[in-house]
Amino acid sequence: MPAPDRPPDRPPGSPPGSPPGRPSDGCCELRKRLLQWYDEHARDLPWRDPSASPWAVLVSELMLQQTPVSRVLPVYEQWLTRWPTPAALAAAPAGDAVRAWGRLGYPRRALRLHAAATAILDEHGGDVPDSYEDLLALPGVGDYTAAAVASFAYRRRHVVLDTNVRRVLARAVRGVEFPATAVTRAERDLATAMLPPDGPTAAAWAVATMELGALVCVAATPRCSTCPVSDLCVWRGAGYPPHDGPARRGQSYDGTDRQCRGRLLGVLREHPDPVPRSVLDAVWPVADQRDRCLQWLVDDGLVARVSDNGYALP
Repeated sequence: MPAPDRPPDRPPGSPPGSPPGRPSDGCCELRKRLLQWYDEHARDLPWRDPSASPWAVLVSELMLQQTPVSRVLPVYEQWLTRWPTPAALAAAPAGDAVRAWGRLGYPRRALRLHAAATAILDEHGGDVPDSYEDLLALPGVGDYTAAAVASFAYRRRHVVLDTNVRRVLARAVRGVEFPATAVTRAERDLATAMLPPDGPTAAAWAVATMELGALVCVAATPRCSTCPVSDLCVWRGAGYPPHDGPARRGQSYDGTDRQCRGRLLGVLREHPDPVPRSVLDAVWPVADQRDRCLQWLVDDGLVARVSDNGYALP
């Protein structure tokens, strides 16, 4: 495959020799088209509604990590009905949060959200902080979540790099099929150079790029015929050169420790009283794996051993 005819970390349309961080006509055109496309094609999601509180945005961001929107929506609605503020969640036992998390997967996120609610109440008077630094200091909040909440809830100007955004920028601007496994300095510099100068537009740009990656520039079969920036895409212009980095691992689930832990938690969610060990033993046939996974749940704080033979949510 021919190599892209533009240096990989330079915004589209940059003249030869221009520094990677300088915005260009191509960069501005890409932003303009994506923002227009988003205005017409954005999904109607509750956390994007102007009335959504910063707490609602934080809840959505933690729930959406590695979880499809279709699975998040019903749990999100139930969660905010039950705990509309951080103070409401902080007043509940952590086990209630794990139980309400249901089958969203990665239930440790429920404990993190409960811990974040407690910190918001104790350290910020119950109001979700508006600065990236204060958000980053909350339990369970990393760089992406802090930037996303500051941007989407408070319209601050931040680089928001989730998987979808990174894939769109990798293809459209750098001419590669997939980004590196972890965010690189060059990748962040490029995203910063392409960020609109004002906070509200930067927030709109972040969510528009995210939406394009979720609906059009998908990982396996990108829908280039419906892409609003297909003629600007460096990867497409180079003939779709295949990924030449480390092999991308598929996610297996059947028979894994993750599946076993999910089965054990499922039993505990459905029983408000302590569950005898014999009931837990019945849901997974491999004894060594079951014992290991149950101990992992106890060590991680997701399960409490309440007697010699009884277990419950914390």
